[in-house]
Amino acid sequence: MQHGAASVADAHGRYGVDRWVGSGTTHTEDMVAEEVPVALVYNGFSHAVMMSTPQDLEDFAVGFSLSEGIVGDAREIYDIEVVEHAHGREVQMHLAGERFAGMRERRRAMTGRTGCGICGVESLDQMACRPIATIGVSGALEAGALLRAQSELQTMQHLFHLTGAVHAAAWCRFDGAVELVREDVGRHNALDKLIGAVAAQRKSFGDGFVLMTSRASYEIVQKAAAVGIAVVAAVSAPTGMAVRVAQAAGVTLIGFTRGERHSVYSHPERVH
Repeated sequence: MQHGAASVADAHGRYGVDRWVGSGTTHTEDMVAEEVPVALVYNGFSHAVMMSTPQDLEDFAVGFSLSEGIVGDAREIYDIEVVEHAHGREVQMHLAGERFAGMRERRRAMTGRTGCGICGVESLDQMACRPIATIGVSGALEAGALLRAQSELQTMQHLFHLTGAVHAAAWCRFDGAVELVREDVGRHNALDKLIGAVAAQRKSFGDGFVLMTSRASYEIVQKAAAVGIAVVAAVSAPTGMAVRVAQAAGVTLIGFTRGERHSVYSHPERVH
């Protein structure tokens, strides 16, 4: 058992590969992104096990806790420690008593229900009743912000350039300057890591926007709205449910963000 956080070097490995070009083959080595089981443990109780790239796990734990409503403020989480085991990682956290009691009550309410594959929800009835955060009036994108953010993000996707296998989530100012980037094999994990990183730096979620290198799914919009992020841009398409949630939550959802082209699916008043 080892303690500590993984670095970028731990997030990928070298593997032998036979590379075919036409009828010829060359044996070489390739950089491959790693993913490991990560258990999120609160006050000694395991709450969830997620497959994640083993870097920035403290950010992941904080972001997940915020975006899933386990805590309302990162300061309600104490003593975060990453523990390495033979088959994965544990992120051990201590919650304030009131928050931990609320989490345990939520888990008891879900006992015995059939899972439907959505984080924190174990029945269709719960899905229908899940609250949607509502974003009020906030900042707007400046002209050229999306183009600038795309350009800067391309130079900051270090693990992607090594492996080609991970998504990135970028925290951008409204002028398009990229301030933080987090990467993971899972797009939701990348966003949770970014949310945790923004919270760790005490930045306001209302002072910028998120750029994702993936499609915009329901969970991406839900997580963004939960912490007060008003603008989500993605390089690929949104889903219909993502659009509906964005409309209801007051989130500006932008898809197909590629070069000077983009499509605004909800609340276009923030895009100039």
